[in-house]
Amino acid sequence: VQLVESGGGLVQVGGSLRLSCAASGRALSDFTAGWFRQAPGKEREFVSAITWARDSTFYGNSVKGRFTISRDNTKNMVHLQMNSLESEDTAVYYCAAQTAASSYSGNSVYDAVGYEYWGQGTQVTVSS
Repeated sequence: VQLVESGGGLVQVGGSLRLSCAASGRALSDFTAGWFRQAPGKEREFVSAITWARDSTFYGNSVKGRFTISRDNTKNMVHLQMNSLESEDTAVYYCAAQTAASSYSGNSVYDAVGYEYWGQGTQVTVSS
């Protein structure tokens, strides 16, 4: 599956952005879809995920209550609505997909190592 992110950009503190991840090659609904981010000089950080089974959602502590992940199976896309953005949210945001086999083998939705497919990333810059 190929993943392409869009929707990044420059926004002021307190503003909102919606990131989108478009999949091709396979139905994204067959995968757990996750968002990770990486700021300069920092490790890649889990942001959010939505599972292939039951569409359960998960969020990193730093974004809980501000970000919302959702699927649009008709368009084979996953979205990340980001509200109340803070300067600490500045990073490159990556969409990733984890197969059911990977999840059955014990890989956590929180851990990047369990995701087999990755997009190229989209830059989000939050200015004060």
